[in-house]
Amino acid sequence: MEGRTSFNNGSNMKGIILAGGHGTRLYPATISTSKQLLPIYDKPLIFYPLVTLMEAGIRDIAIITKKKDRNDFKSLLGDGSNFGIRIQYFIQDDPRGLAEAFIITEKFIGKSDVTLILGDNIFYGESLGILLKETFFSGARIFCSEVQDPERYGVLELKNNSPVSIIEKPTKFISKWAVTGLYVYDSSVINQAKLLTPSKRGELEITDLNKKYLTKKILDAKFLDSNIVWMDTGTFDSMHEASSFVAAIQKRQAGLIGSPELTAYKNKWITKSEIKKNIRYSNQYTESLLRSL
Repeated sequence: MEGRTSFNNGSNMKGIILAGGHGTRLYPATISTSKQLLPIYDKPLIFYPLVTLMEAGIRDIAIITKKKDRNDFKSLLGDGSNFGIRIQYFIQDDPRGLAEAFIITEKFIGKSDVTLILGDNIFYGESLGILLKETFFSGARIFCSEVQDPERYGVLELKNNSPVSIIEKPTKFISKWAVTGLYVYDSSVINQAKLLTPSKRGELEITDLNKKYLTKKILDAKFLDSNIVWMDTGTFDSMHEASSFVAAIQKRQAGLIGSPELTAYKNKWITKSEIKKNIRYSNQYTESLLRSL
């Protein structure tokens, strides 16, 4: 007999997906829709960061997007119940910085810890779930990935394997470790975000927020090993590369990655019969999903 767990967040951790922005690097594809709704191979981009949060055991999730795109996200994801989770929607129409996410979702966060993921970031790897579920006590946690072109990213400077500074797009070599779009904070992040001074471009920068925790020596850095892939899909080339990567992995494994239905099923949040009931059409994605159950 199939069984599912009743809704219970299961931890003090909530999740936020940033799915706003104007998607200017993907113009004209983003004129009529959010970039997070564009496809990466056989599913919308937002499925991938959503699954990352679900793999961490997070069931209470906020999606921040633009007002004109909110109904499109709701049409796709609903209230999250089809995936055994709970989704709430918040609006950020103007680009006032990543750190503003915590001010926008203040009531949603409450006294909980929170994981923030950028809606155009894809993470994949068998050890990822284990890393995400490592006990978090307080302060902040960032996730760093080894890159060949660190000058394009915020980079973590290390001394005796401990973080000492974060340099945004360094002009000289600092380290090979780029700060990815995945962060964990305790509930003090709300007040810390409110204390930030806007940057020259008028935004509350996530790097400045992380520096606050670093100064207080309560910032923890986790380093993604070579078995965990991180992709930032903000350009046409990177979206094509991500689609090719997903296609190759799924064909090799004869399964699905980035599927919220499959992740929820593996977590015992929904049943096989519920998945079948919610399938609207028979196509490559749904056929792969059913084979994976």
